[in-house]
Amino acid sequence: MAAVTLGGQGRYAAAAGLLGPVINGIDPVLAALGAATLAAHRRQLGGHAAARVLDGFGLRRLAEGGVLPGQRSPRDREPGSAGAGEDAGAARSDVLLGLAADALGGGRLDEARRLIGIESASVDGGWRAEVKRGWVTAEVALAAADPVAAVPPARVAEAASVRSGSVRLVAKSRLVLGVALAASGDRAGGLDMVLASRADAVTHGLVPLRWPCALVLADLEPERADEHRRAAAVALDCVLRHADPVGRALARASPWVPTSAFGLGPNR
Repeated sequence: MAAVTLGGQGRYAAAAGLLGPVINGIDPVLAALGAATLAAHRRQLGGHAAARVLDGFGLRRLAEGGVLPGQRSPRDREPGSAGAGEDAGAARSDVLLGLAADALGGGRLDEARRLIGIESASVDGGWRAEVKRGWVTAEVALAAADPVAAVPPARVAEAASVRSGSVRLVAKSRLVLGVALAASGDRAGGLDMVLASRADAVTHGLVPLRWPCALVLADLEPERADEHRRAAAVALDCVLRHADPVGRALARASPWVPTSAFGLGPNR
């Protein structure tokens, strides 16, 4: 949970330091949750291929631990054990939806759709999965140039995030919904959502959401595009300075992260 919080603040190096022992621990569910968390941080820096390795590792740990659908593990017979119940379901959803997002980042939309279908058909991942499933489904529709189809799952994710009470999930859900609305023709509605997302990101120190919000706003408010791009540069610089060397290298190599203006030297 500390690593999740640090990642939400953009402190990826500190988060990675905490996640290493969890990922390499003996509990398959905690290992999968840790791997999915680090994978999400890698994706947020544009490292979809690196994230895929981590999500795949998490799925393998669950399979070896006997906690995938259709398997019965000794843990399932121990009420309250770490590998049983909703934690295992959440871990399965995390890695499967993570793999779908990894496929999306690599342009493999059919693979992403299949993974979303597997997750939604076989796993009860709880409220967090409902939010993430909405994100990835909407993003696949946007990548397929079907923004109208992106709006319903984005609305589902936003509503589920509000019910969850998670500020970070609400902020990201509103960003996804805002992009979907704007792309589908409702620029005013999209702008309202993205502005709300940015406000939450600024108020609560969610730096990784600030730079994508600013870049979207540069498109939605062209008269203020330079101002928004400068804000994006400041936020992204902050994120990169708090990333570990692997994360910075992934960002520099990624076509999704605009790092050309940054000198990615050692942390300072």
